[in-house]
Amino acid sequence: MSESRRAIVMRSWRRRLLTDRIARAVVGLGGVAVVGAISLIFIYLLSTVLPLFWPAEIEQVASYPVPGQAGSARDQPGQGTTLYLAVEEQNEIAMRLVSDGRVVFFRTRDGHVISETGLGLDAQALRPEQPVIRSVAAEKTDALVAVGLADGHARLFRHVYRISFPNDQRLITPALEYPLGEESLLIDDQGQELRYLAAQNDEEQATIAAITADHRVVLSHFSKEVSFLDDEVTLERSSVEIAVNNPHLSHILLDKTQRNLYLADDNGQLLHFDVSDKQAPVLLQQLQLTASGVNLTRLTFQSGDVSLLVGDSRGFVTQWFNVRNDANRPVLTKIRDFHERRVPVQAISSEYNRKSFATVDANGMLALYHTTADRQLLTEDLGVRVSQLTLSPRASGMLIQDDSGQMHFWQIDNEYPEVSWSVLWGKVWYEGYQEPEYVWQSSSSDNDFEPKFSLAPLAFGTLKAAFYAMLLAMPLAIMGAIYTAYFMAPRMRQLVKPGIEIMEALPTVILGFLAGLWLAPYLEDHLAAVVAVMFLVPVGILIFAYGWQFIPAALRHRIPAGWDAAILVPVILLLMWVSIAISQPLELWLFDGSLRHWIETDLGIAFDQRNSIVVGLAMGFAVIPTIFSMAEDAIFSVPNHLRNGSLALGASQWQTLVKVILLTASPGIFAAVMIGMGRAVGETMIVLMATGNTAVMDFSIFQGMRTLSANIAVEMPETEVGSSHYRILFLAALVLFMFTFVFNTLGELIRQRLRKKYSSL
Repeated sequence: MSESRRAIVMRSWRRRLLTDRIARAVVGLGGVAVVGAISLIFIYLLSTVLPLFWPAEIEQVASYPVPGQAGSARDQPGQGTTLYLAVEEQNEIAMRLVSDGRVVFFRTRDGHVISETGLGLDAQALRPEQPVIRSVAAEKTDALVAVGLADGHARLFRHVYRISFPNDQRLITPALEYPLGEESLLIDDQGQELRYLAAQNDEEQATIAAITADHRVVLSHFSKEVSFLDDEVTLERSSVEIAVNNPHLSHILLDKTQRNLYLADDNGQLLHFDVSDKQAPVLLQQLQLTASGVNLTRLTFQSGDVSLLVGDSRGFVTQWFNVRNDANRPVLTKIRDFHERRVPVQAISSEYNRKSFATVDANGMLALYHTTADRQLLTEDLGVRVSQLTLSPRASGMLIQDDSGQMHFWQIDNEYPEVSWSVLWGKVWYEGYQEPEYVWQSSSSDNDFEPKFSLAPLAFGTLKAAFYAMLLAMPLAIMGAIYTAYFMAPRMRQLVKPGIEIMEALPTVILGFLAGLWLAPYLEDHLAAVVAVMFLVPVGILIFAYGWQFIPAALRHRIPAGWDAAILVPVILLLMWVSIAISQPLELWLFDGSLRHWIETDLGIAFDQRNSIVVGLAMGFAVIPTIFSMAEDAIFSVPNHLRNGSLALGASQWQTLVKVILLTASPGIFAAVMIGMGRAVGETMIVLMATGNTAVMDFSIFQGMRTLSANIAVEMPETEVGSSHYRILFLAALVLFMFTFVFNTLGELIRQRLRKKYSSL
């Protein structure tokens, strides 16, 4: 070879080597970029989810003498005892109700008194040496406070905080409002002291219940009538005395519906009355809240006034709410209890809008709990004995007063108390439910709503939708791929394969639209026809295949090799037409005219129009092209020498297919199935539009579901950024990410094992 020729060859070889290196680097860089992008997605999802599981924290901000205290720094009996504390939403101003009838507003950070207002009750105190106010009842969410007096009267007021922005600076101005007027209301006609009080008020009525000094229980109801001329409100009073044979009553509660009245004594005996009819209260239940020998120390409502929180002398706090029994009667039932501290519970304060509450025991140990999550959020030794405790509306602050006359303000960092592993994946007994259940219900129009964040029904719905889709797609796609790659004529294959693959280009939103608006109603009206097609078409094809061998050979041989499937097209169409034609007579004969009605009444199975059949057909149609294309390529790529060698050794076409072709192509077929499964798990638009989007855990083919992806698509646009709901949706995305990651990783591992095992063929 001449020198010039050798130089040309060397230059060409160097160029190819350089090109190979560049290509290898680009491919490697692309692979690293893909892995990096996936890792960044995972890290982002994880970083958004992790704050859900951070522990609650508490920090003392300020400590100062009790604001507005007359005389000494300590409470003086009858003059300055704090009866009630409250903090406004911004944690800037607090309210202190004093036993002498004063309402003191002060700054939470330093105790500076902003204003002090009297309730005008001094003249009504029958004995000046005694406190003017004898009892207090408060409704936190409505900022309503009722005070009971020594002469059988009560006064209702509401503490409000008006916000203005003079000079672009926020200014909060506290004030008092009197929803029932500034005059005291007569509660007890006998004028006895109101020892214990419960009150509720709404736009149409107000109800006040009280336990008097002589141990009677009186119930006063005030109906409101509004004048059309001047909007003046006129109150019409009715009163009734409830016969209770228990002189030791010390706790009374009335829920915001003004229907349920609870009375209890220090021994833990509780009476539950239905006071819907204010003139004829009915005793619903009498039960023991505490164990024998254990005293009841605190009884209060949780937010929403559905659950009772019961504190006792052992340090237990238990949650109770009404559950209907077999006779459909509400029965107060203990749902869960919280950790024993062996020290009596001194105070309980519930959050305003969430199902958390704080407790303080006699030794000054603070504990935060969440009832739905059934967990303890934190404990903190306050170092003082607490006489009053209150949480701010957003539960971001806490104000306590100790026995030495000091006020302490604490800041709380407790953003996501409602999240726990049991809430996300276990059965939870929610308020108003008959038993623990898996429920997803993230929002409601009611502020007292108990969020339900169980991901179990969403994960179940995701797997259920994928299962029914794969149940349809796998046999059709794989069998179709086998026939197309192994038996079909090349010319016919050139027509069939592109036709099936082009199905993948159809947007899934179109498939979901058709499935939800056309297919679902059609299947509901022609359910018997669908069932008939499922049975008659396979049987009819087998009968036709069996009968084909009896057709004269001259006619059979006129069909070119590999075109046999073409003659099945009219047969299938004919069988489908016959199935639809005979479905109505069969429905009349076997199911009294309606298969759906028979399923619901005779079998007791609920039928949802947008059910798993619809999802299976629509998602299966979307997944078939993916599985078919990859499986067909894997089978068609099996070397011809393996096929020819098997046939040369005397094996039949079927034996060659089963023993050689499918084994060699099994890695590619399995990869196709796993990729199809991954797509079915992550599908959004079809399940969003073709299902009822009901988060139920029911494997019935006649019921719908809600999947993780559809739930994210529906609820993400309306959730508050940074809220528990927002982060749990990201957790759902992380779970979906892990689903697909596990499926794909498992599929790749199995594919590599199959490839290694059958590579020697």
